[in-house]
Amino acid sequence: MSKGTASKTLDTIKWLVSLAIFTVAIVGNSYFVEVAFLYKVLGVVFLFIIGLIVLATTNFGSNSIKLMRESRTEIRKVVWPTRVETTQTFLVVFISIIVLCLFFWGLEALLSYLTKLVLG
Repeated sequence: MSKGTASKTLDTIKWLVSLAIFTVAIVGNSYFVEVAFLYKVLGVVFLFIIGLIVLATTNFGSNSIKLMRESRTEIRKVVWPTRVETTQTFLVVFISIIVLCLFFWGLEALLSYLTKLVLG
């Protein structure tokens, strides 16, 4: 068995284990109706965290974590608009919407008038 095949097989097993953990969390939440809500929530959260940790050890999981870290780095590089720029943009959009609403209201009134004129 080659190294790549063994890795894929191990990843598949990890995915199945995670799926089993998620299933136990969901079914257990439904099965233990008499248990206090807080304990059920804590149990589900705990099992989901364990399942996510198992998934993080797969090739897909490690690549996903790497992508999230890179995304956080890119978000820090974004230049966010100032409060004044945001207010000005809002006002331009709001006024444009008002003007278009008035235009379409006038167009609808004109077309209604012409329709009544033609149809009598």
